[in-house]
Amino acid sequence: MAFAETANPRISEDGVTVIIPAYNYARFLPDALKSALAQNYSPLEIIVVDDGSTDETPSVLRSITDPRLRIIRQENAGLSAARNTGIREAQYGLIAFLDADDRWDVDFLRIVAGRFVELSEEFAISASGSRMMTHDGFLVVQPNRVRAPASVLTARDFIIRNRVFPSAVVVRKSAFAVCGDFDITLRSSEDRDMWIRITARYRAAYIDKPLVHIRRHGDNMSKNAARMRHNTGRTLGKAWRAGIVSRLNLLFWARTRAVFEYSSAWTHFSAGLRGTALRYLAYSIILCPWFFRPSALGECSLFRLRALRNFLISKASPPTLTPIASPK
Repeated sequence: MAFAETANPRISEDGVTVIIPAYNYARFLPDALKSALAQNYSPLEIIVVDDGSTDETPSVLRSITDPRLRIIRQENAGLSAARNTGIREAQYGLIAFLDADDRWDVDFLRIVAGRFVELSEEFAISASGSRMMTHDGFLVVQPNRVRAPASVLTARDFIIRNRVFPSAVVVRKSAFAVCGDFDITLRSSEDRDMWIRITARYRAAYIDKPLVHIRRHGDNMSKNAARMRHNTGRTLGKAWRAGIVSRLNLLFWARTRAVFEYSSAWTHFSAGLRGTALRYLAYSIILCPWFFRPSALGECSLFRLRALRNFLISKASPPTLTPIASPK
């Protein structure tokens, strides 16, 4: 059972509630909290849901006395359940998600949450771009990107490929009342499932600015290749059964499955499973031999042949991150 260290105030449509789920990330949590508390946006509250941490997370939280911070402790129930707890306790009409191992630029909320001032009610999500950092907070060299996601994203976009990281998203709280909570049975890909369900009814606005730093380290949930494949498959299966895109649109679903197999190939290759990666890459090519507009996926021409070359000649291991800047 969860309990809050401060009472839940009256809900207000103005302002942003930042939800930070935390489970044994005491070494990263201060960086995330510092970036959230530094936002030049108000009114603002920050809810940290301590999901049964057994490390120093409680002492880290006790050391911060900022009145905008609220702490909720609960028995370990998983990332989705922690986010759902934060949503229920939020006092403001906009919800921002920040993972405990990520951080924001100081202007993130001003730009991303501020976008709702000009967006119509048909938009429930505002999101920004991201960039990677090492486990110790150094920004890294970014790979060349052929094309940014479109400025308006729909369910079709999120079904064929996840477009944003959870820490880059701000959502109208009212959308959760309509579309439901995060799926607690998903142990990964729960964010993509949520964005698909929301954009099946609403639209998402994308801002092509890297306002979020995503930390890469050995504990990232996305590193578990088998779990990622299983849960992403379940997410796509849910979308197919819901008929968000017609089941008769065989070309769309073949392309979606081909992208799924391609992404799964890279995840398994990064986990050191070269043979499995090659098999999934072959599945991708068989399902959809040719993508006429790979730039729409953020990929270059012949992207799967380039992947094949990498899988054959490179060491099967996580990609190397090349630092270019010190932590901010």
